[in-house]
Amino acid sequence: MIAALIERLVEAAEQGAPEVVVWGDGLATREFLYVDDAARGLALAAERYDGPEPVNLATGHEITIRDLAGLLAELTGYRGRLVFDATRPSGQRRRSADVSRAKRDFGFEAEVGLREGLTRTIAWYRARRTAATAR
Repeated sequence: MIAALIERLVEAAEQGAPEVVVWGDGLATREFLYVDDAARGLALAAERYDGPEPVNLATGHEITIRDLAGLLAELTGYRGRLVFDATRPSGQRRRSADVSRAKRDFGFEAEVGLREGLTRTIAWYRARRTAATAR
């Protein structure tokens, strides 16, 4: 979802598009974990966790799709209007993980906040996109 929104918003910003349509009503919540935190969490679990119960690696913080799209628009420089199409699927209303076991059993806590993770991801996307068009 984030990758698709980044691509669409970067292109819309470059083209000066007046609006970008986002599927759903924007009220569903999701939780996102930056890839470096995920890798670190997996390494910590491999080193320190030997329990039979599943463990969630997550941030413990949710954001609505509406707020996420607004943040991505800000970070990509898109100044047009975000239109939420409630006739399209929103998906499960809420997705959030209990992160207490990861913290308690092997000391995992996410270090990269959402804004920073998105900023890094957008920069990565733009660099790869520029490199691909230069070929």
